[in-house]
Amino acid sequence: MVQPFEEQPGIQNVVSGYTGGHVPNPTYEQVKSHTTGHTEAVEITFDPDVISYADLVEIYWQQTDPTDAMGQFQDRGDNYRPVIYVNSPEQRRIAEASKAKLEASGMFDQPIVTQIEDAGPFYPAEPEHQQFYAKNPRRYAAEHAQRQEFVDAHWKEHK
Repeated sequence: MVQPFEEQPGIQNVVSGYTGGHVPNPTYEQVKSHTTGHTEAVEITFDPDVISYADLVEIYWQQTDPTDAMGQFQDRGDNYRPVIYVNSPEQRRIAEASKAKLEASGMFDQPIVTQIEDAGPFYPAEPEHQQFYAKNPRRYAAEHAQRQEFVDAHWKEHK
C-alpha cells in the first residue's frame, strides 16, 4: 500500500504500521499472531492543497479487493482486512460516499465489505517493514503481480 501513495504529488510521508487493536505498541510477530486485534495499515501525511482526502480514498480502492473481508490477495487473516480509518466526520462522510458510489457502480459482483472506522492509536511498524517494496524488490514484484492483475481487471477502464 505504500508505493501507490508515495508516488502521488502532495504526499509528504507514508508509514507502515498497525492500528485498531487492544495491545499498546505491538510487534509484527504479535500482530500476525491474530491476538492483538490490529490491522496492518499505512498512515499518510499529505498536503490537502495538492491532493485531497477524496483522492486518497480513490487510490485506496484501486489497490484493494474490497469484497474480501479476510485478507488481501496473498496476505490472509484479519490483520489484512480491508478498512479505511478516518480522523474526522468530514473524512467519514467522504469515505462513506465513496464506498456507496463503488457499491452502486456494479464493478464487483460481490458486496463491498471494506469497513470505515474511527482511527485510533497508530503504531509504526519495525524499520524492516518500512518501504518494503524498495528494500525487497524481487519479493515485492512477485507478491504484487496478483494484486496488479486484480486491479487491472477491475479498474483499467476507470483510470
